[in-house]
Amino acid sequence: MWLHLLVLVVIIFLYRWYRYSLTLENLSDKYVLITGCDSGFGNQLAKRLDELGMRVLATCLTEQGADNLKKETSSRLQTVILDIANTSSVHSVATWVSNILGEKDLWGLVNNAGTGMPGAPNEWLSREDFAKVLNVNLLGPIDVTLKLLPLLRKSKGRIVNVSSIVGRVTFCGGGYCISKFGVEAFSDSLRREMKPFGVKVSIIEPGYFRTGLNNMQNMKDTLKKIWRNVHPEIRYSYGEEYFHNYVSDLERTFLSFSKEDLTPVTDCMVHALTAVHPKTRYSAGWDAQLFYVPLSYVPTFLADFLLTRAAPTPAH
Repeated sequence: MWLHLLVLVVIIFLYRWYRYSLTLENLSDKYVLITGCDSGFGNQLAKRLDELGMRVLATCLTEQGADNLKKETSSRLQTVILDIANTSSVHSVATWVSNILGEKDLWGLVNNAGTGMPGAPNEWLSREDFAKVLNVNLLGPIDVTLKLLPLLRKSKGRIVNVSSIVGRVTFCGGGYCISKFGVEAFSDSLRREMKPFGVKVSIIEPGYFRTGLNNMQNMKDTLKKIWRNVHPEIRYSYGEEYFHNYVSDLERTFLSFSKEDLTPVTDCMVHALTAVHPKTRYSAGWDAQLFYVPLSYVPTFLADFLLTRAAPTPAH
């Protein structure tokens, strides 16, 4: 009985391994647009795909980011400036892509661009603070996808949306977690709508990695600015000690758990774009796979306890 079960498990494992190991041919003919290539995941992915011989269309927020990327890649890679929160900029980039493609197809879109700030306890923030993050992390990718969807339907291509493990489990205030839950919902609905057209949609859920989004000094400076602008009554309720403990906990978590090697994430992105059978979801990083994904399935009271047991204590 147990031997038969073990054999069945091994067969299933080998079948899945073989299925997911199959890769596409003629990668050099495939164009892929990646957003947010100044640094981090997008920058590394652009270089990886360029090494594979793919035709990379890399969007950057700054001219410096675009120039640096072009110096480190082949002449195949092309860059363009994109402010993903600006719909006019998105429209211009969509036109640029169409002009470059001509009669060729757009194989892939990687919605990677994002921002983590401003982020803080919800009560410290304004509506505008939430909107800044949602415009970049959620509405921007939706805008880009809608503009390029006709091209992706034509090629029966791939859409890769970069979410986060906080799209499953919320552990901080502000718009970041909200935006990633939104990315998950948008991706799920899009995947089901695009299935009859042959377009495959994948979600990447990274754990805690060190990218341009979470530079520790920038986060500390932003939090100090937010704290200075908090209403006096709110500052009194939380207290200065709460603020300093909040920043210290954030820094300790960053130094203890964030990973500098971005390869686990970009490996998932490459697989989603080049595998014959891409996965629906990719959880990247040991913290995502061993802690946050399991945490998303436990009862709410237990998840709340685990995530708040070391939280700072307010003054009043």
